[in-house]
Amino acid sequence: MVAPVITRRGFLASSGLAAALPRRARSAPADSSAAARLGWQFCVATYTFRAISLYEALDQIAGLGIRHIEPAFFLKLDASRPKLTTSESLAPELREEFKGRLAKAGVAMTNFYAKVEADPDANRAIFEYAKEMGVETLVAEPPTEALDGIEELCESYAINLAIHNHPNDRPTSKYWNPESVLAAVKDRGPRIGACPDTGHWVRSGLDPVECLKKLEGRIINVHAKDVPEVGNPKCRDVPLGTGKARYDAVLRELHRQKFQGTMTLEYEHQSPQLLDDLKACIDFVEKTAASLA
Repeated sequence: MVAPVITRRGFLASSGLAAALPRRARSAPADSSAAARLGWQFCVATYTFRAISLYEALDQIAGLGIRHIEPAFFLKLDASRPKLTTSESLAPELREEFKGRLAKAGVAMTNFYAKVEADPDANRAIFEYAKEMGVETLVAEPPTEALDGIEELCESYAINLAIHNHPNDRPTSKYWNPESVLAAVKDRGPRIGACPDTGHWVRSGLDPVECLKKLEGRIINVHAKDVPEVGNPKCRDVPLGTGKARYDAVLRELHRQKFQGTMTLEYEHQSPQLLDDLKACIDFVEKTAASLA
């Protein structure tokens, strides 16, 4: 996931991509039974659909056969009310509305990409919101010095926190290397773990399979992502299995580790073929899962 900045979001708003998105994929939704037999649940990070609101994206997500989502705190909830975001800032009546829309689409807010930082009161508000929305895992890049208090909240609310990594091209990417994640979770309970972004590892010049091995036993959620170049933080996403992330080996390593959890598709490249690209990602995971199951 790319951190939100005004210029980036302004470009997306004026790019015409919302109008270019197709209404549905051109092929039938994939059967996720093989992935489910391995304990993998398809999920989509709603940053994938950042050109439109979450309410607009729900039917498209459900049409792909995906039943789990990971909203991001800074993204738009409803096109007709552009100030509303999918975050703890939502008023109680809007949370009820949001839950109703999710239920109608048959989609669960299983994960939430949250702004978990050092303020204990702000963090508690995030956990309260997450609990109300049925969230199982918060995905975040928290300050390491705040993890004691965050872990207490994880235990109190029975919600996991998975540490996410961005590429190594920005000063704020303190978790780009799995060694830094391991240092952060050392001696902590099982509710604090990792959300490895495999594409960002490749962008940082790292081997995703070797990185997964280092994090064995600590992986809570995976951001499934493939890219065409090693060591280029700016390269675009490509469908799983078509880039340099060695995705067949990635999935086999997760299976070896007996990983069970959400396989979250966060496809950052925006195009009129977005849903078809997501369908190709699902098909690749399903084909590999079938060979393993």
